Amino acid sequence: MAKLYFYYGAMGSSKSANALMAEYNYRERGQKVLLAKTNLDTRDGKNVIHSRIGLEKECVLLTDILAMKDDEIAKYDAVIVDEIQFATRTQIDFLAHVVDDLSVPVMCYGLRTDFQLNLFEGSERLMAIADEIKEVKTVCWCGRKATCNARYNKHGIIRQGEQVMLGANDDYIALCRKHFIQGKLGPDEEDKAVGFCD
Repeated sequence: MAKLYFYYGAMGSSKSANALMAEYNYRERGQKVLLAKTNLDTRDGKNVIHSRIGLEKECVLLTDILAMKDDEIAKYDAVIVDEIQFATRTQIDFLAHVVDDLSVPVMCYGLRTDFQLNLFEGSERLMAIADEIKEVKTVCWCGRKATCNARYNKHGIIRQGEQVMLGANDDYIALCRKHFIQGKLGPDEEDKAVGFCD
């Protein structure tokens, strides 16, 4: 039975690598996979999914899937979507339609929360309706589980700004909740003991 899956994790937890490995596993077994990412993610090119460890594959955009006819989508054995946090509620509901009405499993990979620990629209909808929700884990510099995506610059953690700012390791770091709240980016920094999401 087809399911809607949400694999979430903090920055640097290898979500994109996991998506690419899942696509490879399907393809290796002769299955037909529709690999996609949301339109907002243009860091590595419009139609490319790229992981930090160097895995890379061409893909379509989520809006391309929404433009397809049901009988075209039904020919696929699976749909895999990266950077799903940037999807809209309507797009997530369409992916649920792919699962429920076309019997095609959909695997979504992305962040759960932004740099202020607020849910993204796509993630919020998936948390509400996904059949299976699994965390892709990574660690803070202290060794604890990292669950927070801290946006930072040379002055420290940034607590204000637009929800979406595309970036990578030079703009974001995964931290445990304690060090996120303290504003501590590494072991050599003094605690900044700032207010939560000032």
